[in-house]
Amino acid sequence: MSRVPFRTETLRRAARSLGVLDWIRVGVLVLGLVFVATGLLPADTARASVGRIAPLLLFLFSVIVLAELTKEAGVFDAIAQRMARAGRGNYVALFLLCVAFASVTTVFLNLDTTAVLLTPVMLALAARARIATLPLAMTTVWLANTASLLLPVSNLTNLLAADRVALETREFAARMWVPQLAVLAVTMVLLWVFYWRRRMRGADAYDPPEPAPIRDRVLFSATGLACLLFIGAILAGVHTGIQLGIAATIPAVVAVGVFAVRDRAALKPALIPWQLMVFVTGLFLVVPTLERFGLDDAMHALVGGDDGVAGAYRAAFSGAGLSNVLNNLPAYVAGESAVPASNKEQLLSLLVGTNVGPVITPWGSLATLLWFEWCRRWDVRVPIRKFVLTGTVLAVAGCAATVPALLLTG
Repeated sequence: MSRVPFRTETLRRAARSLGVLDWIRVGVLVLGLVFVATGLLPADTARASVGRIAPLLLFLFSVIVLAELTKEAGVFDAIAQRMARAGRGNYVALFLLCVAFASVTTVFLNLDTTAVLLTPVMLALAARARIATLPLAMTTVWLANTASLLLPVSNLTNLLAADRVALETREFAARMWVPQLAVLAVTMVLLWVFYWRRRMRGADAYDPPEPAPIRDRVLFSATGLACLLFIGAILAGVHTGIQLGIAATIPAVVAVGVFAVRDRAALKPALIPWQLMVFVTGLFLVVPTLERFGLDDAMHALVGGDDGVAGAYRAAFSGAGLSNVLNNLPAYVAGESAVPASNKEQLLSLLVGTNVGPVITPWGSLATLLWFEWCRRWDVRVPIRKFVLTGTVLAVAGCAATVPALLLTG
């Protein structure tokens, strides 16, 4: 009998430990299961949807485990130290370094890699240099989204759009480089105004940290090589079709194997990103239900059929808005079905909205979800009100500046 109160108290503690975002994630899954149980979403459709995201769930599980163990081995701390020392105590130099690092990572390795591998580097940088965490964190999440326009590999939505409009990588980059520069300029200005200027960061300069010793060189080297293997697999997958799940699982298995030998205590249940997996699963049950009950019709009404300036803006802002309500991937897919096949400018404008726009809500893109997961694991407090308000400014200003830049290259 004594076990019942114990279990009840354990459940209460677990419930109290959940934050607002955790409850939202659980609620989305519960809502999706209710849709299936009530027949609003047929069981066959639900199975097909979950089966379609199985590789994505494998990717999420594996890449979070890999990144957590890499953090434990001190690799992110070492990179952060080098960046902080390169800035030599100057905030402007550090800002430019962080922007360049995040932008290059997103362009060539895709936005999810930036969220997974660069976020812990930035958070470690804040700790090592003893500076405010939020400016560095926001630099990562904003540029993970807004720097993802240039190449097809930069974002899964880009791959879908490039295929739809029949553009090879070079042709795609030729269309998107001016829009990419435009939105990067907007992002940099807003990052500085909202998060990096003197009043926000709290100091005129910072002290570059002294090099810290490496705790275990075997773990350090093995996890560092595992991350390089992950990056190589991502790049190879562009040409060979390697699934993201496989690209992340093999390096994660390498890291787990080394830790099993060198530091078994680090392999604990907290490594499992259950909150993220719960939310993604729920999302792909809720969205198909909405598609059955009017989402497609709504997108046709919002986007329209004009391939001119008005149609481009309608597509961009519709994509941005729906991305923040649902998620940018289903938003792009729904918008793509509403855009006439001949309207290439309108389709690329939709792409702008679904890439630049999902910076308002925590679930706007997978990269933003991954970023919030890292902030949670590092105990970084993200003021949701400021996140939403500043993200709204970026989404509106970014789309407003990027659409004319896109039309200029047409």
